[in-house]
Amino acid sequence: MRSVAFLRAVNVGGANRCQPAVIAKQLAKFGVVNIGAVGTFVVREDVSESTLRAAIGKKLPFKCEIMICPARDIMNLASKDPFSRQPSGPDITRFVSVVAKPVHLPLPLNLPSDDDWLLKVIAIQDRLVLGLYRRQMKAISYLGKIEKLLGVPVTTRNWNTIEKVAKILKEDR
Repeated sequence: MRSVAFLRAVNVGGANRCQPAVIAKQLAKFGVVNIGAVGTFVVREDVSESTLRAAIGKKLPFKCEIMICPARDIMNLASKDPFSRQPSGPDITRFVSVVAKPVHLPLPLNLPSDDDWLLKVIAIQDRLVLGLYRRQMKAISYLGKIEKLLGVPVTTRNWNTIEKVAKILKEDR
């Protein structure tokens, strides 16, 4: 199955350093395409999740959570324009968090409060958690709280990254 792999907590603050572009080249037999420096990969070939996870893991000089989603899940999400009814502007970032396994949470979730939110979770689709946060330093701490609330590892990407992934997947059809 074609898929998308997301590495958790790489190249953040000088820790867990790796070169995703090099990893993609090393995994060319799987049709791996690197999307940026934070460890997001489109996998164009049909390869099992366990094989892909092991292959990526062997290329990393540290242990790392690797979340793998079917390409169709990303394509379905991107085709729906899930943020169309949400606030937007230069001070708001749209994001998708990928979780290690499917989760449930009462929605919407606004942190710290409904009236004065810095982070808002608007939807959960299987292992994809969609939300917004305000561009304020304090808002980043609430991203970490999502992981604690869900009780599973989480890695977050900007909506722009998800759109890039969907564009590559669409081109491959």
